[in-house]
Amino acid sequence: MPQIALVTGATSGFGQSIARRFVAEGWSVIVTGRRKDRLDELVAELGGAAQAYGLCFDIRDEEATRQALASLPPVFQGVDALVNNAGLALGTGTADTCDLAEWRTMIDTNINGLVTITRLMLDGLIARRGLVVNLASIASNWPYPGGNVYGGTKAFVRQFSLGLRSDLSSRGVRVTSIEPGLSESEFTLVRTGGDKAAYDKLYQGASPLQPKDIAETVYWVASLPAHVNINSIEIMPVSQSWAPFQIHRETTAQPER
Repeated sequence: MPQIALVTGATSGFGQSIARRFVAEGWSVIVTGRRKDRLDELVAELGGAAQAYGLCFDIRDEEATRQALASLPPVFQGVDALVNNAGLALGTGTADTCDLAEWRTMIDTNINGLVTITRLMLDGLIARRGLVVNLASIASNWPYPGGNVYGGTKAFVRQFSLGLRSDLSSRGVRVTSIEPGLSESEFTLVRTGGDKAAYDKLYQGASPLQPKDIAETVYWVASLPAHVNINSIEIMPVSQSWAPFQIHRETTAQPER
């Protein structure tokens, strides 16, 4: 029987490439997302029902997540690797200009959705001595203007991964946090509200990471021997490095006290 990976957020970008990479190595995959048309296309591309299975639901909805997992046919119920890829960023403004609803959407998706599906699948992963791969970000470690809540959610993902690692080390379950830097995908169009000019400007001349690069990294982690755990990987394009420390310089006189 082939091993099975469940990849969340598989309707675009990293998730699609990760699913393709696992199938190329003989795994079966369960792909999840909110866009049924894209899921159906991906399942067909990956070989149909014999190789892939689509679950269409909103990961922010606990009951929908429970029902989706419960609906898996027997042949897809023994998951060996959970890849928590579903996530998003909304907005690029400073904290005082941000939309509170967008903050809550990021928290509900990047934190609540991730911990819900992880907890619901944990007993099975323990039974199979499986693997959890969580997609965090370099924003887990390195703040930047406009990162605010998005960076906070990814810092949670990184720390949650380390906590899982600590709790599960005696149960044979491997846990990895993957923390990409500048990466070209639909993620940025979502963040900017579909602003293609901003998308093009961000990536121009930068040779950013591509979804295939992240897929290769995730599969490498999964392909290692069962006694080897990669705790975290911070991965950037060669063109990206750490920015100078931010310094605000006063341009007006200080108010009198």
